[in-house]
Amino acid sequence: MLMSMQALMWGTVAGSALLLGAAAAWWLEIPRKIVSSVMAFGAGVLISALAFELVVEAEEVGGLGATVMGFLAGATIYVGVNSLLVRFGAEHRRRGKVATRAGSRDGAAPNGGAAVALGALLDGIPESIVLGVGLLSGTAVNPTMLAAIFISNVPEGLASTADMKRAGKGPKEIFAIWGSIALLSGLAAMIGFLALDNAPGEVIAVVTAIAAGGILAMLADTMIPEAFEEQHMLTGFIAALGFLTALILHYGA
Repeated sequence: MLMSMQALMWGTVAGSALLLGAAAAWWLEIPRKIVSSVMAFGAGVLISALAFELVVEAEEVGGLGATVMGFLAGATIYVGVNSLLVRFGAEHRRRGKVATRAGSRDGAAPNGGAAVALGALLDGIPESIVLGVGLLSGTAVNPTMLAAIFISNVPEGLASTADMKRAGKGPKEIFAIWGSIALLSGLAAMIGFLALDNAPGEVIAVVTAIAAGGILAMLADTMIPEAFEEQHMLTGFIAALGFLTALILHYGA
């Protein structure tokens, strides 16, 4: 199989976790503590993955300067775009609470559904690009990053689908949204692979570090605070278990 098609496949597989979470939220009543536990575990996995996979790899291929520049750029871009999305109702896309505004008929923000989808895409694109970049060496997909992205996507599908369901959206619309984002995640992984094939090490380092900075900003802004809101003192322990799981995958792969 062509490596670009592998990138497309693995990016779509990682994004399909959104559909898995959506299906669980549509047909089952998932306790919020379970969602928060998965969120905390996924946060720990992602922290370990970006520390031992992304940042280290970026520094090795492009040097410290390119890594620092890309990391700061990724965090800045994520925070800036996320701030815009919050204004349009995406602030609770993971925790499953309907954002309210005066004058809305159903209690949801007027553009909440679109903002939730864009927010999920914002979270997923850097992660998917990383999967594609990871295939540039010609080897198999990075299992630690794949597991980290998949696990972190499940609670997003769970919480956001519960939000959409309460707002009156039907299953066709909800699954079309998450299915589209899964496919776009696959395309982002393929584009990341094709665009950076034969690129200088500094460029690869900057792009990888941009993804790492964006992921860390996302964790600090959404996943960790929202997991703590429900789990409180157990959040740190569950996140630590996620971190150790990714660490074992890293050294055992």
